[in-house]
Amino acid sequence: MATSQIETVSTGADKAKLAAAVLLAVGAIVAYYLLARQGSLAQWAALLVLLAAAVGTFASSESGRQLLAFGRDSWREVRKVVWPSRKEAMQMTAYVFAFVAIMSVFLWLTDKTLEWVFFDLILGWRK
Repeated sequence: MATSQIETVSTGADKAKLAAAVLLAVGAIVAYYLLARQGSLAQWAALLVLLAAAVGTFASSESGRQLLAFGRDSWREVRKVVWPSRKEAMQMTAYVFAFVAIMSVFLWLTDKTLEWVFFDLILGWRK
């Protein structure tokens, strides 16, 4: 995999885009509540339009492009994963349950043995 690590300096225009995206997102929420008397269609339309504008503004910034590139790379990596078959998944789940059952019995026996040694044999608290 040939990914290159590129460091970019955030410019003033990029910071302005991020600030505009935040303001649009906040404006979407404010518009939703301010348009309560106009009906739910106006509320939802304003909310969706302003949120779409916020997402578009964010996506046009350097941070947005990096996030989209990260998402594409992540999706590419997920597609490379060799997922287990149903039979393999069931077997591994059974192994885990068996291990947990055996460990719980072992820890219970250890606890009871130490309780007996300390309280009955050494301290003699139980008679």
